[in-house]
Amino acid sequence: MNAPIIREPVRTAVSDLKDPAAAAAELFQQLSHPEVGFVLFFCSAEYDLELLSEALESHFGDVSVAGCTTAGEVTPEGYDRGSITAIGFDRNLFAIDVELVESLERFSLANAQELVSRLVSSCREAKVAPIKGHSFALTLLDGLSSQEEMVLMTLNSALGSIPLFGGSAGDDIHLTNTHVYYQGRFHTQAAIVILVSTPLDFEVFTTHHLRPLADKMVVTASDPSTRTVFELNASPAAEEYAALVGKRVEDLDVSTFALRPLAVRIGQDYYVRSIQRVNPDGSLTFYCAVENGIVLTAMKPDSLLEDLSGHFDRIEAEIGQPLITIGCDCFLRRMELELNGEEQSMSRFLQAHRVIGFNTYGEQYDGMHINQTFTGVVIGQRNRNG
Repeated sequence: MNAPIIREPVRTAVSDLKDPAAAAAELFQQLSHPEVGFVLFFCSAEYDLELLSEALESHFGDVSVAGCTTAGEVTPEGYDRGSITAIGFDRNLFAIDVELVESLERFSLANAQELVSRLVSSCREAKVAPIKGHSFALTLLDGLSSQEEMVLMTLNSALGSIPLFGGSAGDDIHLTNTHVYYQGRFHTQAAIVILVSTPLDFEVFTTHHLRPLADKMVVTASDPSTRTVFELNASPAAEEYAALVGKRVEDLDVSTFALRPLAVRIGQDYYVRSIQRVNPDGSLTFYCAVENGIVLTAMKPDSLLEDLSGHFDRIEAEIGQPLITIGCDCFLRRMELELNGEEQSMSRFLQAHRVIGFNTYGEQYDGMHINQTFTGVVIGQRNRNG
């Protein structure tokens, strides 16, 4: 029997309807096709998540659905808020399976190896493409779990040569509850791991537009378990950071953190450690791991749009125009764009390059948890050789 003609290898959808049942129905109407085998979605935490999960299950039935809540959505029409956006993947070109990690604190290498083995076996059975060289993993984690580093390092070890990227779920910048969605339910303190195998060209990548300055600070007192820094350079952390950026402690806010981030140098590269908040005791809580002795370098932003455009130019020169790009875009980057009046320009760029994704509380790449990056996968329209 001949394989069906694939007219739309991926379908994209978005709904701004506030009623969960109506939003799910609109997504289904846009994505519905006999060959859709998997749906990935990103939604505002403003929805009644219990009602939304019931509606998604009702409409999509036997189609596997996974996703997470956001700090903003990247839709077929560019940036949005208060919406739900989704991608439907054709089963003839994408073998996709998903697993839930519920006990993040107890996620061991043995657990990771078993999980990866199940995912690989499922995708291999679909016979869409060989696993080696034709697969990538996407992770979506509870963005307030503080467990990303351990889970990602463990999972990356089990994946071996399979590239990994992902994002930490958001909650519209309320910093109270973030969720991932698996088998009809939203979960907290959890993660989902999605394995995708496809014969199409793709490239997993990460980038940021920040450049190092000469100013450096050493973490001299911290609690790594809560990502809290009490002292920088043996002085109260908030005071030392405020002096660095030329502000009073009481004037420090999320816009300051977006425009004046700190980073740790590993090899020749700098990885941002974004500040989440100033605490009443003058300490700073970060979105990423921090510990005593690390050196934090002050960073300055260059052109965000030029940096991202350069990466897409390079990737598209190699694999052609994107069929779809799944993007994990830090919410602090979007805040910077808003502060600089560049949000609409970036929104048009994302639309032109077929980016669907979300604004995150942190990004994941190659087993690392990072901040203030754009991390994702560009999937091209050509088949891979071999």
